[in-house]
Amino acid sequence: MFVQYAHNIATFSKGMIEMARSTTNISIRMDAELKAQADALFAELGMNISTAFNIFVRQCLREGRIPFEIALKRPNRETIEAMLEVERMAKDPNVKGYDNLDELFADLEK
Repeated sequence: MFVQYAHNIATFSKGMIEMARSTTNISIRMDAELKAQADALFAELGMNISTAFNIFVRQCLREGRIPFEIALKRPNRETIEAMLEVERMAKDPNVKGYDNLDELFADLEK
């Protein structure tokens, strides 16, 4: 067991040295408050933002995708505007309403 542990440390150390020789710098623009929050979180996890970003990229490469769902849980601006327009139309007594599709299509054919 000790031999395996020593081998793992040696392999890890070798990998870290090789990685250090082949690293490159990148620049990321981020809101200052967001960065401060991220720095605090990652510090609690025992890492810096660079390490966290490397973990994220490695996970993306391992899975071949962003490793979490990216989805809008709220409507976009165009949808919100359309919903507001429908609300205005529903309150407008001059806008004709329909009880069923047959009435609507009959009116459209006129």
